[in-house]
Amino acid sequence: MQASSAFTLSLVLAGLAALAPFAIDTYLPAFPGLELALVASPLELQQSLTFYLLPYALMTLWHGAISDSIGRITTIKWGLGVFVLASIGCAFANNIETLWFFRVLQGLSGGAGNVVARAMVRDLFEGPQAQRVMATVQMLFGIAPAVAPIIGGLLLGIHWQAIFVFLALYAAISLWAAVRYLPETMPKAKRLPLSAKNVLSSYRLIFSDKEFNLVVLASAANFAAFFIYVLASPVFLVKQLGLSDQQFGYMFIPTVCGMVLGSYLAKRAAGVYTSQQVLKVAYAWMGATVLLNLVVCLNLAVSPFYNILPVALFNVGMAFAMPILSLAALDRHAKIRGTAASGQAFVQMLLSTVSAGLIVPLVWAEPLGLAMAMAAYLLFSCLVLRLSKVWRNK
Repeated sequence: MQASSAFTLSLVLAGLAALAPFAIDTYLPAFPGLELALVASPLELQQSLTFYLLPYALMTLWHGAISDSIGRITTIKWGLGVFVLASIGCAFANNIETLWFFRVLQGLSGGAGNVVARAMVRDLFEGPQAQRVMATVQMLFGIAPAVAPIIGGLLLGIHWQAIFVFLALYAAISLWAAVRYLPETMPKAKRLPLSAKNVLSSYRLIFSDKEFNLVVLASAANFAAFFIYVLASPVFLVKQLGLSDQQFGYMFIPTVCGMVLGSYLAKRAAGVYTSQQVLKVAYAWMGATVLLNLVVCLNLAVSPFYNILPVALFNVGMAFAMPILSLAALDRHAKIRGTAASGQAFVQMLLSTVSAGLIVPLVWAEPLGLAMAMAAYLLFSCLVLRLSKVWRNK
């Protein structure tokens, strides 16, 4: 495949993967305004995240199986088409219940692009090139939660409704690009019948695979370790660090830089160093940054610089490890790769849902609570990954 063609495919796939986190985080700076406009409490606005994440997590179990049955591009068309309509509905919501309803529709449809993009990376590319492309996709998927609140803060200067109009336009452009540039990678001869029985059978196969579970849990926990800061950003940045609704970039620009650097290093390491070497360096780095975060919270006064820097540094290691973990999971079940991508996305979003609904409200009272939650997620990731073959094999 020519380099220019591979680059175009990478950008389109990465854009599809980024839609889901954009839908989560772009409207975070609008929470105070939405409380007034919709006459809602902070907890009711926080639960709008859960109303998105839970349907998203559940529907990811079907997006991959659907794409294995009706094709990758058709699945993208249906998913993003519904998402466009749901985003317009959010823009015109006049009470919290209406916002919840359309957030549910966004959640049900928003994962199609991410799940199918992961499967198509492995459909289209092999070996080190697959690792490089997955690094690009994961980079934008990881960058989106960081960039989205910055965009949301800028659009808030127009009106909170502009945020949801932006999401509708982004989904529409992503849909056009997918139809225009992506080939169908699931030919009719390889498609599987879609039925609840077949889907359950596929997931029984996937989730009974110990290696798949270990790698997916490790990757999801790494992402959750950073994502708790995104979910808690309205409290962490505004109430703890004293920043304004327009200053979300103080946290998200450094975290973006960390992810870009980690993904760049992952692309350069592909084919040069073994997976085990990359993972051990990545986890050593993440461990050091987690310890730094705890030391800062215990010994220094609250400061945007000191409290945000460890999070940005953590993202370097997270992005460095993520492509290897994602490909290791997909390679376990090549014949049902779409379903495997769904299972991977489901576990990641399930942990994010738990974080949004349970963990974050318990730990966001002070920076030390968030730092301890980050450390707990990384410790869990280390423990499960050490049991996997991708860590032990030479």
